[in-house]
Amino acid sequence: MKNYYKKTKIIFVIQLVILRHILLIKKINTKVCLCTFGKKENLYAKEFVEHYKRYGVDKIFIYDNNDLNDEYFDEVISEYIKNGYVKIINYRGKNKIQLKAIKNCYKNNFRKYDWFLFYDMDEFIYLKYIYNVKLFLNRKEFDDCKIILLNWVHRSDNELLYYDNRSLFTRFKKRGKKIKYAIDVKPILKSRSKIIINNVHFINKKIKQCDGFGRKKYYNGIYDKNPDYKFYYLDHFYTKSTEEFINKIKRGSIAFGPGKRFNILKNYFDINRITLEKINYIERALNINLSDYITKTNP
Repeated sequence: MKNYYKKTKIIFVIQLVILRHILLIKKINTKVCLCTFGKKENLYAKEFVEHYKRYGVDKIFIYDNNDLNDEYFDEVISEYIKNGYVKIINYRGKNKIQLKAIKNCYKNNFRKYDWFLFYDMDEFIYLKYIYNVKLFLNRKEFDDCKIILLNWVHRSDNELLYYDNRSLFTRFKKRGKKIKYAIDVKPILKSRSKIIINNVHFINKKIKQCDGFGRKKYYNGIYDKNPDYKFYYLDHFYTKSTEEFINKIKRGSIAFGPGKRFNILKNYFDINRITLEKINYIERALNINLSDYITKTNP
């Protein structure tokens, strides 16, 4: 009986918290949109869209960077495109579009939205104890902030060699090996004024920047050397499984086009545990020999 009353009390408290959040959200007039890009992302697009919909984002703009005869986003998120929640912008067949897309998205929409999230389709926002991005952005700590920079937290491959159709959060529960917490940052930008955007990670270092607690930050590059990961960050599913990471390499970078394979593979080995099985798979898939590379990066 005692346990029953304890459980009832916990449920009641949770319901009160949820109700309070709902009432607060209804009072907020803030409009928030997300600008993102996609190339061969159909396997993950629905989870990405629904994650940000749950967090209260009002609109998602997806810059479709697939090849001309490749997959289309309406194959997997047609309901969100039809009801207007997602807008697809045609950047198919173009090269190195990331910064161009961010600039285009902001220029075309800065009068319509109060805040812009600029996140890739493998970056998922996490706000501890806050279940809506509007509640987060309307805190007094951000009254004087123009840009809020959140850090990545890399998710590892969870020792999975192959893709399966479970959600990303189900498959990749562990954090990375060497770079357990990443020092790279990505921005949320306050709108309603013309802004020169010159970097996808920090927008413009001349504009006042804050961390997730509203503390003033100054960045000369894309790195925050003293990050705080307790409450606010981006879950970054950079590698996923070995198979999926190889497909990512073959796809090429939205930001830089086709890249040097060894540089990209270094990121994979920095985040994930090295095993013979993974090495064999990568060598077969890419038709390369990794023995010299592994020796150099793991003396």
